Amino acid sequence: MELAITLLITLAIASVIGTVLQQNQPYTDYLIKFGPFWFEVFESVGLYDVYSAPWFLVILTLLVISTAICVTRHTPSMLKDMRNLRTQVQRKSLASMKHNEQWASADAPATLAANFQQQLKDEGFRTRLTDRNGALLVSAMRGGINRLGYLLTHIAIVVICVGGLMDGNLPLKLAEWRGQIQIETRDLPLSQIPQESRLAVGKQAFRGSVSIPEGRSSEVVFLPMRDGYLVQALPFRIELEEFRIEHYDNGQPKSFESDLVIHDPELDEPLRQTIAVNHPLVHKGYAIYQASFADGGSILQVEAWPFDHRAGDPVMLDTKVFDNRDMRWGDRQYRLEMTNFRLFNINPDPTDEEPRRVRNYGPSIGFILRSHTGEATEYENYMFPIEREGRRFYLSGVRGSPSENFSYLHLPADANDGVEGFMEYLARLRDRELVGEIAQMMTRDALADLPEPDANLEESLQQTLMTLVGMFVRGGFDEVREFVENSLPEIERQTLAPAYLGMLREMLARVYFAGVEGHELDNTDNQNIFFLQDAVDAIGSLPRYHSPVFLMLHDYEHIQASGLQIARAPGQFIVYFGSVMLMAGLFILFYLPQRRLWVWLDAEGTGSRVLLAGMTNRNPRDFDGFFDEIQQLLKPDKREL
Repeated sequence: MELAITLLITLAIASVIGTVLQQNQPYTDYLIKFGPFWFEVFESVGLYDVYSAPWFLVILTLLVISTAICVTRHTPSMLKDMRNLRTQVQRKSLASMKHNEQWASADAPATLAANFQQQLKDEGFRTRLTDRNGALLVSAMRGGINRLGYLLTHIAIVVICVGGLMDGNLPLKLAEWRGQIQIETRDLPLSQIPQESRLAVGKQAFRGSVSIPEGRSSEVVFLPMRDGYLVQALPFRIELEEFRIEHYDNGQPKSFESDLVIHDPELDEPLRQTIAVNHPLVHKGYAIYQASFADGGSILQVEAWPFDHRAGDPVMLDTKVFDNRDMRWGDRQYRLEMTNFRLFNINPDPTDEEPRRVRNYGPSIGFILRSHTGEATEYENYMFPIEREGRRFYLSGVRGSPSENFSYLHLPADANDGVEGFMEYLARLRDRELVGEIAQMMTRDALADLPEPDANLEESLQQTLMTLVGMFVRGGFDEVREFVENSLPEIERQTLAPAYLGMLREMLARVYFAGVEGHELDNTDNQNIFFLQDAVDAIGSLPRYHSPVFLMLHDYEHIQASGLQIARAPGQFIVYFGSVMLMAGLFILFYLPQRRLWVWLDAEGTGSRVLLAGMTNRNPRDFDGFFDEIQQLLKPDKREL
């Protein structure tokens, strides 16, 4: 009993963990959530797949063995006790019971025995009359089925545990321990996954997922296993004819459903059915659930704008989601991995410090730029410009790892809602000849009030202006500040640093207005002033953008995919049966107590001396009142002894 209770408590705690902690997720998700230390601790004890962990299966097996032995040992005595009216009790034992009462009656023992038997039978008792050396003993029992409750609850535990073992992938664990299967950790096309990572159609339990684009089909499902996956074959093919999704007015998903076609060689014709959330399709013991939706390989037309015009002109790329290609911008080699397309983006404004009312920001693309060293940076670019404080910007989110939040680059949109104006300004800043001419003009204007020309001072100032612009384009204001701090004496830094930054800002403005047709440097031109400020801020952020190019979504053909979860649980109905058995057993145990009564009759002259005793195995307080009622029933005209 102590062992069984300990095992049950352990399983209960493990089940709570398995319910609270989402199971069988990618290891990267757990690593982000818990950090490296606790990730390894939880992984070592198998908390990411509790119900298939070796220690969980061992405890389950021990509980089955322990409970089965207990039931086997006690079933004969329990069955015997259900029928046994205990006619071998002694009068002394009855008199010592907590519930007993004695009285005298004028009727003969035989008459009283017959009356008592009938009255107890009317109350639902089974009775038996026994002659005990001249005395008569009436033994009665009600609720003998209570012992059946004990058997049902213990057998139910065995049945539930057996069902759990059947669905616990124990054969899969054994096959893995023997080296017959190997978990695949690489991101490979289905055709390249080795045979050691594939599972044939069988009777084993599993729960996996698969994403099927519209018009495509699948005969396999992917099972998440620790830091990788296995491929489970299906005995039929699932085709997605159409995926539909409904949205609320603000663009949030309202409902989604899939039109599936099951192609099974054993069917005369394909099985067609629409599934939705909480409305699965069950075929041959395989339950197919509508779990999610994703992009199914949307066809994209993307315009690539190099930030350095010397790397080439803008080009139009025809690509699609999940497509990878090697790209070169200037002398820099990258691998472009298109990861996602979203038609709707319902989010609070990411540029606001506090969450505001959500709105739809329109389509966006997600992609990764991977350098030749393998370093990856993730991006999220929006198709349409957004408005902020009366100006329009193209947003591009960037982050170095999935554990980080996106930081956003704001490229100001020009008068035509494009990025040409920004790119042209950036190209002018990189044009050494143009910057040199503007620096020379600014130098002459600054030194015009000198009484005599100073060629050395003019050349030094011009070179400083060009150096400041070059540093800004290369490293933003951070590099300029670092230059000022490292090159100026500390005693002069406080007065000269603002002068350097002021000269830089005027140079940036002169370069900008040099490209604005028909405009001179005019502080009243708000439209160009704001664009200049936003462009300078964007250029200052480019060093942290870690990309030589800006990708703008130009056009798309949206292809959706339905995320299906497929499960097979051969032990499911065994667990259900065991649960029903457990509830029935508990009901019998708690609400149908076993109650026993004995009436001992001794002859006393022409009358009788009566001893009434009783006991119960549950709810003794309720039995107090019940025993009083039985006394009133059996001795209405008693004479106390």
